[in-house]
Amino acid sequence: MFYLLRNLLAIIGLAAVIAAGYAMVKFQPALTTLGEFEDRAIDVVVDMGVKLVETGNMAEASIWKVAVDEGMTAADVEETMKMVANEHNFKNVGEMPLYKEVEAMSGEPYRYVKIFMFCNALTASRMLNYNDAFSSYLPCRITLIEDQQGKLWLYTLNMDGMIYGGKPLPAELKEEAENVKEIILDIMNRGATGEF
Repeated sequence: MFYLLRNLLAIIGLAAVIAAGYAMVKFQPALTTLGEFEDRAIDVVVDMGVKLVETGNMAEASIWKVAVDEGMTAADVEETMKMVANEHNFKNVGEMPLYKEVEAMSGEPYRYVKIFMFCNALTASRMLNYNDAFSSYLPCRITLIEDQQGKLWLYTLNMDGMIYGGKPLPAELKEEAENVKEIILDIMNRGATGEF
């Protein structure tokens, strides 16, 4: 019985060593690549992972949202956002009043949902020259939405994944992307409070 147990444990140990060796060979390229990532990449992925677990929804995990102050109307928020964007030399390149389209198609009233598109074309072109996948972030969209309970919110894509989620961007492009992030957050935060 002792020999049987010893041999069984030896086989299990051998299998564990083989599995560990296989894993090291299999995952070494990935580990090497991870070593080339932006310093904040792991934090960005972990933050999104935590939000995914908390909400059970990847869309929720990949956005930033800001509650609009009580007493602010949609018109107040819109006016403030446009003024702040102008202050930063960001153009309002489009608006989509989704709620109006829903009402026109359904014949029923719908809660307020309007998507604003802001852009600095030169910054956008530099991002596209680096990687066409950045086009999915362009133009920078901010949605002003009335939730199911009637409260206004501002939503936008979390840009940290684009800026910090992989290999480092070239220094100049990273600085420009961080500036865009700051501007979009400024538009949202001041839009939510009406701060001119």
